[in-house]
Amino acid sequence: MKKTKLHSKGTIKKRFKKTGSGKVKRFRAYHSHKLFSKSSKRKRILRKSTVIGKADEKRVKAFLQ
Repeated sequence: MKKTKLHSKGTIKKRFKKTGSGKVKRFRAYHSHKLFSKSSKRKRILRKSTVIGKADEKRVKAFLQ
């Protein structure tokens, strides 16, 4: 059986960035539309980036190299 192919590295490079300490940063979801139903506090938090979880970090780092 053939192994499934992984998606291209270009899409990973657009969505993730490495920090100085080697962690991987990502942007938060749910900040593109229907913003009228979200509070100002929630929208402010969604603007900021965050670090991805350990479960996904190894996979994403392999693509970023």
